[in-house]
Amino acid sequence: MRIPFILLLLFSTLSHAQSVYPLDYFRSPLDITLVAAGTFGELRSNHFHSGIDLKTQQRQGLNVYGSADGYVSRIKVSHFGYGKALYITHPNGYTTVYGHLQSFSKEIEAYVKKRQYEEESFEIQLFPNPDELVIKKGQIVAYSGNTGGSGGPHLHYEIRDNQERPLNPLLFGLDIKDSTKPIISEVYAYAIGENAHVNKSKRKQKLRLIDNKNGSYSVENIEAYGKIGFAIATIDRQDLAANKNGVYNIQTRYNGDLCFEIDFKRFSFSETRHLNRFIDYSHYKSKKQRLQKLFIEENNPLSLYNREANDGYIEVEDSTASVFKVRVTDFEGNDAWLQINIKGVKTKDVEPKEDTTTPHYIYASEETILNEGRVNVTIPQNTFYDDFFMDFKVSNDTLTLHNNTIPAIKYFNISYDLSDYKTEDASKLYIARLVGWNDYPLYSSTKRKGNILSTSTRELGKYALAIDSLPPTIRPLNFSKGKWLSKYKFLKLKIEDKDSGISNYRATLNGKWILMEYDYKTKTLTYNFNDAVSTETKNNLKVIVTDNVGNNSTFETMFYRK
Repeated sequence: MRIPFILLLLFSTLSHAQSVYPLDYFRSPLDITLVAAGTFGELRSNHFHSGIDLKTQQRQGLNVYGSADGYVSRIKVSHFGYGKALYITHPNGYTTVYGHLQSFSKEIEAYVKKRQYEEESFEIQLFPNPDELVIKKGQIVAYSGNTGGSGGPHLHYEIRDNQERPLNPLLFGLDIKDSTKPIISEVYAYAIGENAHVNKSKRKQKLRLIDNKNGSYSVENIEAYGKIGFAIATIDRQDLAANKNGVYNIQTRYNGDLCFEIDFKRFSFSETRHLNRFIDYSHYKSKKQRLQKLFIEENNPLSLYNREANDGYIEVEDSTASVFKVRVTDFEGNDAWLQINIKGVKTKDVEPKEDTTTPHYIYASEETILNEGRVNVTIPQNTFYDDFFMDFKVSNDTLTLHNNTIPAIKYFNISYDLSDYKTEDASKLYIARLVGWNDYPLYSSTKRKGNILSTSTRELGKYALAIDSLPPTIRPLNFSKGKWLSKYKFLKLKIEDKDSGISNYRATLNGKWILMEYDYKTKTLTYNFNDAVSTETKNNLKVIVTDNVGNNSTFETMFYRK
């Protein structure tokens, strides 16, 4: 029997795909049924999710196992991000990453603490030699936790290639039960070309979505003309969790021809911020919903696309009938289909776009400098994807720099000249980004050079000078002065700063530096008595906390311990 060429090609492609990623090389990092709280490539704030988030039964302290033989190549301990994170490099060139850990295994923990005490710093980054911390497959390397920017107990797990590019861990045989089809919840149409229109409008159109059940969707028939594009809101759910996770693949076809595909298989960290070009950023900022654009605009370098000739755009001609289809697929092949029937109708009577002009036009390819009063804004070339009219004005010390509906690729600089301020007043000032309905001042990392305050940011919006004249507060949580703490395992304090925020802290016990772990989510400092810094009965504790403008507070007390 002769096998059709297309099937031979398909078998060849599948065989090649399977040979690229070893399916039996890595074991699960947990010894429980794997449930995903977040999937690879999932859309997050300003980035794609670079791993898979594995639920830990709402607990901390579960054993975390090395997925394969290798060595610890990097250890990072941070207040934010991955919190306590471990990187293991394997002989086949891949690296596995384990994030938000509660603690490391005994040997690794001792290695880390030794260096933390040497450097007198909780935050630390280490790069052990290949022969220092050798790991065997299935060896306990850490314990799951909730450190760093975690919103709840889970294990963040990654697999990276030898170029440090994260890949979807499911490609390596990690088993997550999923027989549930993706969900499409919104559909929008965009008139792109100069003469294009959708339903007699040049403005973005929300299309009425019809759920035909069992993964099939349609919309009310539309009339359109010219160059147009579509966007959808879509999620996936796995069998054992209600989390709204990301999908694996999206394809579109116009009259049967493939015109767009995005595949969440691999990306590089250098491109991850371009997620803001993939989504309708303005819609996200105003509606808190991420629409995934099914067309590729200029200045979009994402490697996740399988680029087609028209970059996802379609050309609708007058007096035609055409069909646009969308297929959304999860990793297990469960799919949802959307069909849009389009009637080509050219008309002159269309609703125009909303265009706003201002005195300041930003050419994306050029550097822009804006000045008014004591405020200066310097925008490097290629900070934005497109040219646009910018709303720029200064009122007293409040800067309006457009609104935060346009994504910035690079950092730009905002500076204030404080020459008119008294020295004692200027020393407590910082630059704040005003957020929310009440313009709450949020500290923007501020540098001081002479009379100039400056901040680098990638957020448009409102900024102002703010003052912080109050020092941080320090409060003991589980002890009081003169108390016996012989049976205590931990010493806990709460530190807060309501204005500019905590910059740094330092704690000593009987004059010796002690390691206090800081959890910014609970604003808690914790010292583990197992560190055995002091063997004295009477102990003097001193904690100094400094905020971001230099105000500091000192807390001193004594306790007893045998």
